[in-house]
Amino acid sequence: MSLASVRDDLAARAPDLHLIVTEASTATVQLAADVHGVEPGQIAKTLCIRVKDEEFLLVTRGDARLDNARSKAAFGGRPRMLGAEDVLRLTSHAVGGVCPFGLPAPMKIFLDVSLKVYDIVIPAGGDTHSSVSLSVERLAELCGNQWVDACQLPE
Repeated sequence: MSLASVRDDLAARAPDLHLIVTEASTATVQLAADVHGVEPGQIAKTLCIRVKDEEFLLVTRGDARLDNARSKAAFGGRPRMLGAEDVLRLTSHAVGGVCPFGLPAPMKIFLDVSLKVYDIVIPAGGDTHSSVSLSVERLAELCGNQWVDACQLPE
């Protein structure tokens, strides 16, 4: 169902983009990086977050981590990562395939500035064996162009 919702969303809003479905799992950043032959940072991971009573998505580099101080400043409160059941409810995607496409309802999506070092990024495509390759600019366009500085890079 989730793969179909992403396929339908892309067909409607970005018909030039195509899902990449692989036999190998892309369920983690490292697995996805290995499958696509890119560095882990180029995998665009989607985090489901709650601040106070608001739930939203944050798309960031695969090798970045949510920074408490930066994210609190960016979102106006302490962020809490959602559990697997809430992620599925909110996105219709199971953990390992979460992406900002094919969502069951419109929602706020933020992009972390750490993504801007890449020309091309690869978010998941709705399940553990699918992805989408697209420019950072196109990702921003499809997600509402709301940039934040909420993550820290690996040392």
